[in-house]
Amino acid sequence: MIDLECNDISDIPLEDKWNFGDKAEFLMHKIHAYPAKFPAFIATKAFDYAEQEGVDVHSVADVFCGCGTVALEAKLHSKVFWGVDINPVATLIAKTKSASYDVAVLADYYEKISATYENVKNSHTDYINANKRLKYWFTERNYIDLLRLRSSIENIVTEEGYKEAFLCLFSAILKTSSRWLIKSIKPQVDPSKVDVVVWEVFKQYVDKFSKAIIQIDSCIFNPVKINIENNNFLTIKKFPKVDLIISSPPYVTSYEYADLHQLSTLWLQYAADYRNLRKGSIGSIYNSEGFEIDMNSLNIVGQQIVRELLSDCGVNAKVRSVARYYVDIQHAIHKCANMLNAGGMAFFVVGDTEYKGVKIKNSKHLIQCLRDSGFSDIKAAKRRISNKMLTPYRDEFGRFSSDKTKRRIYHEEFVISGRRWNQ
Repeated sequence: MIDLECNDISDIPLEDKWNFGDKAEFLMHKIHAYPAKFPAFIATKAFDYAEQEGVDVHSVADVFCGCGTVALEAKLHSKVFWGVDINPVATLIAKTKSASYDVAVLADYYEKISATYENVKNSHTDYINANKRLKYWFTERNYIDLLRLRSSIENIVTEEGYKEAFLCLFSAILKTSSRWLIKSIKPQVDPSKVDVVVWEVFKQYVDKFSKAIIQIDSCIFNPVKINIENNNFLTIKKFPKVDLIISSPPYVTSYEYADLHQLSTLWLQYAADYRNLRKGSIGSIYNSEGFEIDMNSLNIVGQQIVRELLSDCGVNAKVRSVARYYVDIQHAIHKCANMLNAGGMAFFVVGDTEYKGVKIKNSKHLIQCLRDSGFSDIKAAKRRISNKMLTPYRDEFGRFSSDKTKRRIYHEEFVISGRRWNQ
């Protein structure tokens, strides 16, 4: 990693160390698809780097924990973990990935779910009365089969950890069982998609999950406490002291993460309207409704970028969302500083974006946040984005595009670290 005291982050070279892992990801990381998934090897490399720098790492946090990649890696490295995320679908996945299970108990529950599923009867009326959004995405046959499956899980599985696991697997099959175009960068119907057999897909995911458990059970690590909360880090009052923070803040993007999780949100009844989850989410354009831009609330980098946006675009929803995002990130980094034990280290993975020709320098802004919050020894590495479920292409308005003739401006990101010595 490059010391940033004398270097501009845009000038640093690509560092291969942060591009690839030394071994394949554990199968448990793949039990549920997740957009912009954090690469597991970055967490491992962050553990190693922090300890090489003299940090005695016993406890780790991820303040935007997403689907729990850092949580699982912390478990495998015998690190106490605390994580939080505002998205209930994300925390369901994270809890499932990082919990411990008995394969025999899982198999017993599966057999009971199977027997119950065969006997559950749902009718055309259930589909007629279904949520309109779900009727849009699912054929009647698959909707009814999914309703039977959810009911079977909820009625049969009595242990909370196992119930969460089966509901997570239920969530994992929803897009496959729907009319959703699987690899689309936004919610989109696949007109050529053929109905799958819901139970067969579910069985495949249970088998995969069982193999993932067996793989983890073959590893040697000490049992540690894993705590994951479904909450807003910006408003949460109580959080632990930790030695290391590893996180990837949400980006100011051209789509809404809540939209991508809408099927799971509705099926698992986390919200009557999935759009309600947009509010409060960092980076969401809906989180900036009614937000008044106050330059004094922004750090020096945030001011520069927002002024440029205002000059080129005027005050609009997107510019407000960028300003609100920067204010939120500033607050988040300040809270991170208060979380760290003396001498602790924080790692953040962030990429730069663009809107109507204006560079949205998220990395530079985050570095300024670290400096303003009392971090020192600030370093960065540039890595190439490889397997995130995001497109790197954007059109002339800065919107994500699958058209490879468009600008490839989202193909690199930065790993940024800092130390917090004084408390």
